[in-house]
Amino acid sequence: MTRAAMLAALIVGIAMQPAAAEPFHREDLRIPMEAAGPRGLEAMLLRPSGARRYPLALISHGAPRDGAARAPMSPYRSYRQALEFARRGFAALVFMRRGYGDSDGRYAESSGPCGQREYLRAARQSASDLRAAIEAMSSRTDVSTSGMIAVGVSAGGFASIALTANPPPGLAAVINFAGGRGSRADNDVCDEDALVRAFATLGKTSRIPTLWIYAQNDKFFGPELVHRMLAAFTDAGGRAQFVDFPPHGDDGHSLFSRAIPLWTPAVDGFLRDQNLGTRDIAAMPTPSPLPPPQQLRDKGRAGFADYLSASPHRAFAVSPKGAFAFRSGRRSEREATEAALAACAEHAPDCALYAVDDHLAATANAGAR
Repeated sequence: MTRAAMLAALIVGIAMQPAAAEPFHREDLRIPMEAAGPRGLEAMLLRPSGARRYPLALISHGAPRDGAARAPMSPYRSYRQALEFARRGFAALVFMRRGYGDSDGRYAESSGPCGQREYLRAARQSASDLRAAIEAMSSRTDVSTSGMIAVGVSAGGFASIALTANPPPGLAAVINFAGGRGSRADNDVCDEDALVRAFATLGKTSRIPTLWIYAQNDKFFGPELVHRMLAAFTDAGGRAQFVDFPPHGDDGHSLFSRAIPLWTPAVDGFLRDQNLGTRDIAAMPTPSPLPPPQQLRDKGRAGFADYLSASPHRAFAVSPKGAFAFRSGRRSEREATEAALAACAEHAPDCALYAVDDHLAATANAGAR
């Protein structure tokens, strides 16, 4: 049997196991957009499981410095952040703009040479993808674009701010995490003055309430530049509430993905001020009660506990002597499986798949007999 066939057999066996009722509904989608070609934009929707229309929370990703890193991106990398907004009563849609992940269409966000950046052009191109996602959601019976919010990180934050300059009907607020554009290396942003001017231009017509969240040790957009962007935006008429987080980790630019418990209080306060979301925050989903592999030691058991609460799609691989690895936030069970096995193989030659998402793999079931 070929390796591909073996992986397929493992995953089919996993999919056939019964699933428990979930408090949240998750759905993979394709967003129609003429400029994105026949396949449209890749997306993942996460909302409470109730039978009603939930206000949209549109979540927009950043742009890696290395263009080659755009293709492997997946909506599931932002699953944990989407879950926080679903817990607060939103239908959270994470989607990939043109040229990212499995979205169709050509990359459209080039802003020109480093010394002569046209940041507004890039922001407006990004915002057109946001508009396509909003239009697609407006026709659904489980999503409402009235009272919706846009949430973006890095280039996605910049795109979300750009959306406020000519807001679609129903946009009530924007949350900007470390928004900006043009960082080519740590503390090195192309044509900073052009970026500041772009925020000033957006501020001239932006009247939607926005929340700006930055960390003091952000290596993409440092404090001095951030305060210039903020002042340019608000002096021109834009509405912004600024949250200045102390340094976090090695690079505060990762605050959105790695410090969820730190930023949720600020987001909750902002949402309350705008009378958005629900006051009764739903409980976190209960982690799957999968038992850890018997051969794991203390470090491995802690790693398996992390696996159980990690983003789908995820997979855990382990060797007979306890070497292990897991990978999460992947587009599919197959991608997660391949990545986990490859990572585990760096530590041991005889790794086997133990679990995928919330189910034991066929190899684990066979070993337990």
